[in-house]
Amino acid sequence: MTDYTDSQAVSRLSSGPRTFFRLPYRPVRELTENDGVDAVILGVPIDGATGYRSGARFGPEAVRSASTLARLGSRERGLVITDLLTVVDGGDVHIVPGYHLQTLELIEKSVDAVHGVGALPILVGGDHSLAIAELRAAAKKHGPLSLVQLDAHRDVLDDYFGVKHFHGTVYRRAAEEGLIDPTTSIQIGMRGSVPREDLADDGLGFTVIHSDEAIELGCRELGRIVRDKVGTNPVALTFDIDFVDPSCAPGTGTPEVGGPSSAFALRLLRELDLPDIRTVSLVEISPPYDTADITAHLGVAVIFEIMTLAAAARRTTTQQDGRLHAR
Repeated sequence: MTDYTDSQAVSRLSSGPRTFFRLPYRPVRELTENDGVDAVILGVPIDGATGYRSGARFGPEAVRSASTLARLGSRERGLVITDLLTVVDGGDVHIVPGYHLQTLELIEKSVDAVHGVGALPILVGGDHSLAIAELRAAAKKHGPLSLVQLDAHRDVLDDYFGVKHFHGTVYRRAAEEGLIDPTTSIQIGMRGSVPREDLADDGLGFTVIHSDEAIELGCRELGRIVRDKVGTNPVALTFDIDFVDPSCAPGTGTPEVGGPSSAFALRLLRELDLPDIRTVSLVEISPPYDTADITAHLGVAVIFEIMTLAAAARRTTTQQDGRLHAR
């Protein structure tokens, strides 16, 4: 486990290079299985596949800076993440601005390396187009995954501006490539106006819970529905920051009014209790449109809750069989 104390954390608030949550920096290329790393946070600074407002390339930097305020103890779960998991900042993946398909290959290569050492990749974007690279890497290691998507948009268009790889097409591509199993996947939070084709049955088989229905159901019932849907399958968990109403998260490229609050979103993450998360992504934070960094701080809280979710799963498994969860 990471050697970490609160006093060390406080001293690092204003000194040394900034890392996600003040965690140790370990470039992905240097990681080995013998390091015993459980999770790697990676920045993915891309926004070349956005359709409205750019700026998400600066998302990882904003979240990394905001995370220096965070501690790693969870009041709600009664645990300290680094008592149960070794987590490192793997830096930012290499990209080639203006060459989207080549950039996707580079993202996939970095995520491959994380899976190769048996760790959980936690990607901080960047626009949602990164997900196809993320899922290609995860499926090579774990087979088709169940998608749990918290988002204002389904991202299942067949094309966007006439191209096949864009932030609004990723989950159709993932389904077509067999990277995810739509019949055990769930999309929550959809709202707003849609293209004509979105009104018809797309035939993909996703379970879709729109924003109004999600708010009516409440977090506890949504958590039960998600757990029943994915079962014991390996899970890809993705959180698009526009899941949250723009009054709570203005810093995003495709804001949709009428969404849930940040409190609702964080409570929902605490209700998920998914035992087999294999890849995580937080996407679409666009700092140029943020106000007082509130969207970046929400992104920090989202990653924190997901890390506590993984730590709680480790604790449960350890208590049940007296050994660490086999990665």
